[in-house]
Formats: sequence, C-alpha cells, structure tokens
Amino acid sequence: MPLEMKRNFALGLLAILGIASTLEPQDSTHKTTEPAAAMQTQGAVSTGGAHAAVLDGEKRPITAGGFVENGPVVFQDVAEKAGLTGWQHVMGDEDPRFILETVGSGVALLDYDNDGWLDIYLVNGSTYDAMSGKTTPPQAALFHNNHDGTFTDVAQQAGVTNDRWGFGVAIGDYDNDGWPDIYVSNFGKNRLYHNNHNGTFTDVAEKAGVALGNWSTGATFGDYDGDGRLDLFVPGYVHYDLDHPPVPGSAAVGFADCMFRGMKVMCGPRGLLGEPDHLFHNNGDGTFTDVSVKAGVADKNRYYGLTGVFADVNNDGKVDLMVADDSTPNYLYLNQGDGTFEDASYTSGYALNENGRETASMGIAVGDYLNTGQLDLYNTVFSDDYNPLYRNDGGANFTDVSYQAGIAEVTIPFLGWGTGFLDYDNDGWKDLFVANGHVYPGVDKTDWGTTFAERPLLFHNLRNGKFETVPAVKGTGLAAVLTARGAAFGDLFNDGKIDVVINQLQGPPVLLRNVYATRNHWVALQLIGGPKSPRDAVGATVYVSAAGVRQRGDVISGGSYASSNDFRLHFGLAEATKVDGVEIRWPSGKVEHVSLPAVDRFFSLEEGKGIVPGVHDPKPSLPLNHQN
Repeated sequence: MPLEMKRNFALGLLAILGIASTLEPQDSTHKTTEPAAAMQTQGAVSTGGAHAAVLDGEKRPITAGGFVENGPVVFQDVAEKAGLTGWQHVMGDEDPRFILETVGSGVALLDYDNDGWLDIYLVNGSTYDAMSGKTTPPQAALFHNNHDGTFTDVAQQAGVTNDRWGFGVAIGDYDNDGWPDIYVSNFGKNRLYHNNHNGTFTDVAEKAGVALGNWSTGATFGDYDGDGRLDLFVPGYVHYDLDHPPVPGSAAVGFADCMFRGMKVMCGPRGLLGEPDHLFHNNGDGTFTDVSVKAGVADKNRYYGLTGVFADVNNDGKVDLMVADDSTPNYLYLNQGDGTFEDASYTSGYALNENGRETASMGIAVGDYLNTGQLDLYNTVFSDDYNPLYRNDGGANFTDVSYQAGIAEVTIPFLGWGTGFLDYDNDGWKDLFVANGHVYPGVDKTDWGTTFAERPLLFHNLRNGKFETVPAVKGTGLAAVLTARGAAFGDLFNDGKIDVVINQLQGPPVLLRNVYATRNHWVALQLIGGPKSPRDAVGATVYVSAAGVRQRGDVISGGSYASSNDFRLHFGLAEATKVDGVEIRWPSGKVEHVSLPAVDRFFSLEEGKGIVPGVHDPKPSLPLNHQN
C-alpha cells in the first residue's frame, strides 16, 4: 500500500488503534496456541500470548539446546584468550526483584586512539548498595586492541569508568576534531566523554547540556538538520525512583500483583510511568540544545524507549529516526528537512507487527538485506512472540515479512536483544544475527520451553528474500548459552571478517571471532567527511557494485540494543576480484564516484579527495639491504 494511502487509512483508525493494538487480534494471520494466556500478563511486558514449548531431541528447551555435532563453524568465543574475561558485568542482584536489574547494558566498537584497530567499550551496570554508597560501584571497561589478538583494559587510565548505573553507549565525533567521542546513557546522569587525543577522555556532559537524569537508554548520533555537526537523540525508558521502587500494590504500580503467564514477576514496564525521549541539537560550540518538542520527537505518549537509531529509510538524503519501544508501538519519524520530523510510525507500517499488535521491542538491526538499495529494519522482542522483519518497499513503506522470510517461528521461544545485519561469509548478501537472554530467572523452573540463558541465532541469507537458520555446532560460538544483552559488530582482527562482541547481564563479555572458512573476497571503507559533513561521516551512504550485485552500506551510530558498531563499512564480494564501482552519498548532499584498485583490504576515502593515505594502508616492504 502506498505511503499516502497508509496515512489516510491510519488517520481514520487512530481513535481505535490505541485500544485495539493492545488486544490479542481475533483474525491474526498467525495465531498463538493459547491466546487466552495473554490475559494472564499484567504489569509486565507485551507478548503475543503463550506458545507450546519447543524441545530438542534431549528434551531441552530449544533456547538452550538443539545443538548439532557437525556443520559450518562460523564463530568461536575467544574472549578468554583475548583477555576480556577478567572484567565482569554487574546488573543488580543475581535474583533480580526490580526491572532496573533486568535490562542490561550495551557495547561499542571504536578506534579511540586512531591506530586502525577496533577497541571495545563495555558499559557496566550497578547495584542498589553501590548507588547508596555502601559498596564500590562496578566500572565500565575500555579494552585497547593490542594488534595481536589480545586486549588490555585501560578504562581507569582513560577516565571512562562511568561508575554509574549504565545502560547504553553511542559513538560519534560530535566536535569534528577527527577523534571519536563516547556517550554513555545511565540511570541517573549521563556521560559525554570527549576524546582528548592522548588516550584519555573528559566527561563534558554537564557543560554540554546532555546529562539529563533518571533512566536513559540506547542513544544515537546523527546530523538531522544537515549543518555538518552530529546531533544526539536519547530515548527514555521508565521513570524510576530508587526510594520508591515498583512494588506490587504500591503507588508506583497499578496492579496488586505483576504476572507473566501466571507467574509472579517483577513489575514493568507496563503499569509504570514512562520516561520521555530527547533530541539535542549540536550548537557547534561544545553545547547542545534540547529541541525534542520543537522537532516533534519528545514522545508525548511516554512509551518505553530502549534503542534509537538515525538512518535514511526513504532515500531523500536526510536521516530519519527509529525508536524500538518496549510493550508499546515503535516510533518512525521521517525527517522533513526543516528541523522537524513527521510521525509516520503507523503509516509506515513500523509501529506494529503484521497482526496489528505492538511488541516488546528491544533492539534494531538496520540494513539492505535484499540488495535493493532500501534499508530494511529488524526488531528483537520478548519471548512468546516472533521478531519482526520489516521489508522496505520504498518510500518508507514497510511490510512485516518475518513469516515469508522463514525466520519468525524459530524466534518465538527466544528473548532477543542485540542484533545486526552482517555478511559473515562475504558472499555479498547480508545475514542476520540475534543475541538472546531472558529477564526472568524463574523461567528455568517452568515447562514453557524457554530458559534464562539462551544461545544466539544466526540466519543465512538465501538471496531470494528468505533466510535459513545456521545450526549451532557443539563447542562453537553459536552453541554458547548466554544472558546476552548488547551486541556490537565489526572486524576486530582486521582480517576481513565481521566479529561480534556481546555484553551479558551478569558475568564476562563474549567475543565471537568469525572463523568461517571461505575464499570469498571483501573490501572495507573508512569514510572521512568534508567541511559540510560530520567528520566521521555518520549518515553517509555507500553503494558498492561488483559481479552484478549492488550493495548498500550506511555509517550509523547506535542501534542493535543500546550499542554501537564499527563505522568502517564492510562489503563481501563473493568470488569477484575487482570492484566495478563505488558511489558515496555524503551527508552534505555531495555524491562522488570512486574507483578502488584492489580488494581484500581497507581504504580511507575522504570527501572531495577520493582515496587518501590511511592507518590501514599496507606498510612498504624494507629493501633487502636494509639494516637496523
């Protein structure tokens, strides 16, 4: 249906959508096995109702089972070997009583010292005792890449330990000085760590006017007004009071008991007051101005925002804004080009799933999985519901094609968080990864067919609009059972393969190194914006053509679940040994075409200059007669 028809249709129904979208649909295309069970959920989360348990051959829930002896080996967890497991993520008590302890934190991949190798920033949570000063607060980690497969935590020296109850992280060079800065969203005041160019950072959030307060989540940088400076969007989740937590029957909760499928659980988000969203305009002098209301993205409905992401979904050269909302409709705001956004959440088809029902959305993957030049969207949601894949039909018209793509039913027992499109086998078609983990430890004592710790999912792109599930081979990364939350994607070893870093709710991080055996070729591009674009090129779109396939890549800050990915754009080339053409659409509006002289390497491309010398360039060989 064209966007205008969708808009007119939606306007006639908005009066009833607020009610109808909260009910189990009577004529759903895909019904649950026990629709009445949805009525057993109150003061908790929105789901699609109860589903029959899915067990493997050993009678284990499929979320922690279904492993195979043989198959393609894609990932290996090398976190211990890499030196990451000495750091632990902490999020409240191991037996959580309140929603603040269940959501978990994100992870960012960034080259903070500009040495050409990705470093890892892991947000940490906190505890009630730490917040009251009774114990030392947990600290975030900044793992410096040692270029040899190992990492060293330098957070203390760098001044980025946060020491607050952390949730999200977004990367962006907000002052265009050529060095990435770090925004950390917290319960409490947020941090904006300015990069000092010497391995240290300074928190300037208060001075910049972006500290906020209460509960912020997955932020995103993007130049929404085209002035060449990165602006900042920060979603809000639940308005939370440590002194008056959401205890059933209290003034903060509208229910005598909070239930999920008949089991008493911690309350929220439904029944709790939401926290508004904020858009900060970059003033160019180190400060920001809150323009949320003026721009039309303030979230007057107080939905429960978890992840925001700026990306151009209607190909007009201006970044639009998507927000994954928990148990409430998702937002999609179209950039009007005049400093304001149009709320196209319903008319675009992104607010609800194909059943006309809101989902408990956690994360967002953004990518052109069909190679049509359109950005598609994928949301991770709560268990007992499927993760919706929204195909972009052009003009910001989205269709939920999850069942058509063959990846709906398999996700129903899982509770998804971090997610991303990635070409793990370099065949030129984007695959899809999902990190999973439940929020209720009590599910391990039920017969629902789900578990607290869950394995990740990887879907291989079949190039015809469908995906197939990559089997979880025993002893490999896809068979790791995790309480996953944030996930970030990038080439940590500069070997032309995309790896995944996962932040768990409790415990050490996971580094899934891509070890897939393939002879397919690749190319990766680091973009540098000109005077009228953000220096880190956030918001740029690149089209790479090779062997008859035209791929799209976008430089995006934020997304996944409260995380931030490698800014370098990676393109698998399959068997192609040359790139036929590269088209770059810079945030300034300038369009350039570049020829690449080789494959299987990184190139630095600067606006207006083409290929420029970069830190990834091969080092010249020393002459045979060279002596030290």
